[in-house]
Amino acid sequence: MVNSLETALYSGNKLLSSILLSREGVPTPRTKVAFTEEAALKALEDLGYPAIIKPTIGSWGRLVACLNDVEAAKSVIEDREEMFPIYHTYYLQEKVKRPPRDIRAVVVGDKTVAAIYRISTTSDWRTNTARGGRAENLPVSKELDDLCLRAAKPFGSGIYGVDLMESERDGMLVHEVNNTTEFKNVMAQSKVDIPGIIVEYLSDLARSQRS
Repeated sequence: MVNSLETALYSGNKLLSSILLSREGVPTPRTKVAFTEEAALKALEDLGYPAIIKPTIGSWGRLVACLNDVEAAKSVIEDREEMFPIYHTYYLQEKVKRPPRDIRAVVVGDKTVAAIYRISTTSDWRTNTARGGRAENLPVSKELDDLCLRAAKPFGSGIYGVDLMESERDGMLVHEVNNTTEFKNVMAQSKVDIPGIIVEYLSDLARSQRS
């Protein structure tokens, strides 16, 4: 165990993550949260269609849906009203106009150690490699490093996967900070020894706690 329980509670919940990122002034997609069907539809009207609905807790793009119009929104929300109460928190975001890719960056301590593009290879707008997205190395620029560290800061020192999008209108946006990040594809494409960096980070952390 590396990241703290508090870190897991905040970064594992998209609603709580959004609150922390907003307080830190980190640029994110426009986001609204609602707790009833009526409020969700009103929030979507304010965001504009198409929009994205996500579960507050989840991974690999599961139960993430693109709502192209109000009829699609009513159908999806009606289905979720019949699911467990956790799915009755409606986490809604604008559908960012971007290239058919996003970015996964790995932060260890105070450094962004590696990053990849996750490129959509199908008609699915989601870029998750678990859904067939193709990984491609992305050299870590100062801009990317700075933004990832800003995004990780409110969650505390640890190991994170920061997901970003390149908005045509707003530039680079952070849309998720993962505390149980997988780095198989990042390591394969970047050739960075991420496990070695993690071990070194933990060794330094242990030494500092003993001193």
